[in-house]
Amino acid sequence: MNKLISSFVYIGEGKVFVNKRLIFYQEKIVTFAEFIKALYRQEQVSYPKFHKMDSLSKLGFMAAELLLKSSNRGRYQADSLAIVLANSSSSLDTDMIYQESIRDRLVYFPSPSVFVYTLANIVIGEICIRHGFKGENAFLVSEKFDSGQLMDHVSEVFDMHRAEACIFGWVEILGSQFKAMMALVEYENAVLAENHGFRPVPFSQAAINDLMNVN
Repeated sequence: MNKLISSFVYIGEGKVFVNKRLIFYQEKIVTFAEFIKALYRQEQVSYPKFHKMDSLSKLGFMAAELLLKSSNRGRYQADSLAIVLANSSSSLDTDMIYQESIRDRLVYFPSPSVFVYTLANIVIGEICIRHGFKGENAFLVSEKFDSGQLMDHVSEVFDMHRAEACIFGWVEILGSQFKAMMALVEYENAVLAENHGFRPVPFSQAAINDLMNVN
């Protein structure tokens, strides 16, 4: 059965797109923390745990928040929606912060609140906790963005009948550089209609590449 990308979110270069519509733009980005906090406030999200997350989780959390707000995922059971994400630096951004806390043996203050985020797949855990998802999930790490790898893994989830829909994408942050693309892929007969002017597109490697270059 054919599959379609029914909605997507792109975050990068100070811009946020939802289904090809620019919804947020910050021309001068001082820090990622300021950027993501401004986006959080604009979208009027109320989730106190957000402020305790590491940067990777905050980026993925907000991408998922925007994606799910723009989709019709409510018709899926909690265990029928999968998540497959990827990046190139895993949790290195947080790992370096944690390493700094244990570098000096004379001032040795390892932080449990930072340590818990030294695994890249924690971002998926935060999304699942927020939305109550219980389906298949995986976090992939590759040297650079690999649309083929993403497509193969998502296709396998469907082929093995492990999900009726799947959130997939790229969530990467290292220092001041960050980028996220997240999309929802569904079976063609489950896609209801155009979503805020975005016409669903066939799930393909070319389509995934296009979503990484929307701006």
